[in-house]
Amino acid sequence: MLKPLGDRIIVTVDKQEEETVGGIVLASNAKEKPQTGTVVAIGAGRTTDDGKVIPVSVKEGQTVMFDKYAGSEVKYEGETYLVLHDKDLMAVVD
Repeated sequence: MLKPLGDRIIVTVDKQEEETVGGIVLASNAKEKPQTGTVVAIGAGRTTDDGKVIPVSVKEGQTVMFDKYAGSEVKYEGETYLVLHDKDLMAVVD
């Protein structure tokens, strides 16, 4: 598995619905980028100028919401992940 560095977080992005409530099937290019995902790995945290480490604010397994165009998409061993900074997260979904 990938091990993120610093305050980075690796997320598997939730799949978006293929149909609308009215039953209309959306073309893949008409879909918006999903904004929720599950945390699969976290870095140690951000290091301040005086050497203190501020831990990441989420834990592995949590479902999170993030900015629409945040992070970098990466492919690893046939899976697609999103690598985000801790500051790109908006909320934890309970």
